[in-house]
Amino acid sequence: MTLCKDIRDYQILFLSLFLILGIATRDWTLHPEFVLVAIASCIITQIICSLLTKSENTIQTINIRSPLITSLGLSLLLRADHWSTMALAGFAAIASKFIFQFGEKHFFNPANFGIIAVLTLTNDAWVSPGQWGEEWWYALLFVGTGGMILQRIGRWDTTAAFLAAYSLLAAIRNMWLGWTWDVYFHHLISGSLLLFSLFMVTDPRSIPNAPMSRIIWAISIALLTFILRNFFFISTAVFWSLFALAPLTILLDRFWVTPRFSWWQQPKLPAANKQLTIIN
Repeated sequence: MTLCKDIRDYQILFLSLFLILGIATRDWTLHPEFVLVAIASCIITQIICSLLTKSENTIQTINIRSPLITSLGLSLLLRADHWSTMALAGFAAIASKFIFQFGEKHFFNPANFGIIAVLTLTNDAWVSPGQWGEEWWYALLFVGTGGMILQRIGRWDTTAAFLAAYSLLAAIRNMWLGWTWDVYFHHLISGSLLLFSLFMVTDPRSIPNAPMSRIIWAISIALLTFILRNFFFISTAVFWSLFALAPLTILLDRFWVTPRFSWWQQPKLPAANKQLTIIN
């Protein structure tokens, strides 16, 4: 494959940059060998499942871009004490694409499914939503790189709807509690929240197809995230919300019928209406 001919090449480049930056500038408990385990488990599972199902032609199904993006997303977000847990996350993430389908479309975000799977099935996995802190230059980096990708692929509506809804709810709560606005803005420029908004909740292969359904879906995730975070004090609320509401995609696609996104039919214009996420 030729680098940067496919928009996913940019995402692989940026996610790799984030991983290196996080290891170099943040105190991450990340074992380098676990990154290799995540990459290997995702790619091997993709190849095996593709050969077993033969759901698409060989060139498409064995393309390693998708599992590589998923493995980088797992490496950025998931922490574990044992390599077997990371391997399980990679296997579950990729296998979910082939198992949980409706109308030949998978509706779970692969990396998110892998994270939830090991959080549920093991005792040594965790996610640290605050690992990026709230420094402004991280926010600029994520918005800049994420914005470049979204300009190429479209789907600003999904990110905008999620951030607008969540920001409004957070502002109302901030005023209700009488907190200063610096608390509000520090929360909104959280690196993890921006990564989720720009790279994860915009998965082109698992989110709803039509613009209206994507907006409804994104607002629903924002609402559930707000409730779980502020009333049930779940720090990983965004991941549980995305997992819980993923099946809603099926219903929304039935109401607003729009052709499914395909990497193999992307227009080659710079501003083509395409879509991408952190982990597909």
